[in-house]
Parts: sequence; structure tokens; C-alpha cells
Amino acid sequence: MDKPIKIVHYLNQFFGGIGGEEKADAPPEYRSAPVGPGIALARQLGERGSIVGTIICGDNYFIENEQDALAQLLDMATDSGADLLVAGPAFNSGRYGTACGALAQAWRGEGKPGLTAMNVNNPGVELYRNDVYILPTGDTVVSMNQALSDLANFAVKLAEGREMGPAHEEGYFPTGLRKNLRVPQGAAERAVDMLVSKLAGKSFQSELPVPDFSNVDPAPPASNLASAKVALVTESGLVPFGNPDKLETWNASKWLKYSISGLEALPQGQYEAWHGGCDTTGTNADPHRAVPLDAARALERAGIIGGLCDHYYVTTGNMANIKVMERIGREMAQDMKAQGVEAVILTAT
Repeated sequence: MDKPIKIVHYLNQFFGGIGGEEKADAPPEYRSAPVGPGIALARQLGERGSIVGTIICGDNYFIENEQDALAQLLDMATDSGADLLVAGPAFNSGRYGTACGALAQAWRGEGKPGLTAMNVNNPGVELYRNDVYILPTGDTVVSMNQALSDLANFAVKLAEGREMGPAHEEGYFPTGLRKNLRVPQGAAERAVDMLVSKLAGKSFQSELPVPDFSNVDPAPPASNLASAKVALVTESGLVPFGNPDKLETWNASKWLKYSISGLEALPQGQYEAWHGGCDTTGTNADPHRAVPLDAARALERAGIIGGLCDHYYVTTGNMANIKVMERIGREMAQDMKAQGVEAVILTAT
């Protein structure tokens, strides 16, 4: 490398030292020096490069004003005179990871190299892995030092402009790009070698990795529906009109519950679906498509179910982080058990 690389570093409001969730609406701002993790990143770079500027934006501001935020951040990054953009690391923070991926993608669209780093379960990985280099990290900031070291070394490789090798060799998430290579063994020989290694308990590298999703054992059926209290649950994002509790349209971080006590049906025009993964027109016209309160009341009157829980439960199942959804499921179940709920009607989009 002929000269040290100049890097602009992107951080959210927390790592930028502005504040926590209460400052998530902070608009983009620029600092002319390394901030927070950027100080350690500069140490990792040493004489190979420097942080010439830091751009910071609140997680909520970015998600709710993405195009405006991108335009502002790109202007700041360009004015810094940087050769390369490094975003994060975002670890398992979904909004932060999404912002990191979107910004690195936009910077690349300007003809300049950019990269970021986050945990495999961050939704930003699946959203942007095909467009930008994303390095894997641990779940939390405990893995910060390793993540910054990886980012520094990879940034130098990018700045050198050399062609990157396979993902498992270079240390980034696969981008989906395939190249034809000449190898000494044919496909049949390679397959037999892998099988023999597997049978012998030896390590081997599959050429077609299969995702590993955990299995969820179904709960036993309710013993007597005629006496059971039943809850209505939906991942359609159906909330009171105006979304007063700000449920996310994707990558949800929370669940909510709303009273249906004394209601025979959901009044049209008073509810709407906040879901970014489907057409919500039908649900907005008739909220019973997502929360079938009218049909459930009919079952209640007929004695088919014992009664309905006084609240319906809702989250948004769009581009969701698996670990966050596991937490949301546990918290919903605990709340329902406290209400004496024995069965659930779960509706999806």
C-alpha cells in the first residue's frame, strides 16, 4: 500500500456517545476525529490508516427517515475526504445493523469501498450481504476487540484493491457470488472425500452449507376447549389507528397488547396493520382478517371455547431477528399464563 488509507467511521447514537434509546431520534452529525470504538479502530490500523471523520445517526432517525439520513450521511462522508467507509460493528442490534448495511451499500454505489460487521442473527446480514462485505461478530460488545481487529485488517485489504477470495477464507459472510475455478479433484471425488471424513469423525468443508434452524416442539393441545380461556395473537402488526406505541413495520423489537374487553367486533377505521412485508389494504379494510374477534365471540357464545382473554397480543413478523422473536414469544407466553390463558389462536399475514 503506497499511503495510509483514510477511513470515515459510522456509529449509532449509543456508540457515538450521544445517549441510549432516549436519543435514538438524533439526526446525523459529523465529528472530525475518532469517537468511541473508532479510537480503538484507529489503534488497530496503526500506520496503515487513520480515521479522518466520524458520522453518527440515531437508530430510529435512520429507520424512519432512511433516504434523508442516507443523503446527509453520504454528504458528510464525502466531505471528510475518506477513501473507505467502515460502519459499526453492530453486533446483534437490528436497527443499527440495518443502518450500517444500507450506508455501506450506498457508499459503494458512489464507487467507493465500504464494509461493516455484525452478528449472523442480525437482519442486516440477510438484507445486505449480497451487496457489501459484512464481517461476522459475536452477539455483544464482548467481542468488540476482535471485531475491530477484523475490520481494520479487512479495510486494508479493500484499500489495496486486490480481488477477494472465498468467504470462508477471507472471513466475510458469503455474498452469493459464484466463480468458476479449476480444482485438482472432480465433484465425485470431492463428495466421496467429504463423506469419508464425516464417517471418520474428521473435519470437512461442505461446498453447499445447509442452514441450521432449531426445532420447536408443539405444546400439548388444550384438554377442554369448552372451559379454556383463549387469547388472540397476531404477527400482522395490527394496532390502533396511528400506531400510538410505535410498533416497527419490520425487525420488530417489541410486542404489544390491546384491550378487547366488552367488544364484539373491531370497529372499522379504528385499527390498521403496520407491516412492511405485505399489502395491508385488506387488513385495514377489515381488521378481523388479522384478529378474528367477531368469529371468536361466536365460538364463545356457542360454548365451543370457555372465553376470550381481555387483550389481543401483537408484534410484526417481518424481517425478524430470530433471537428477538424468541424473547418476544417467551414474554407473551408469560403474560398470557399470568392471565390464565390455556390456548391461543395465532394469525399470520
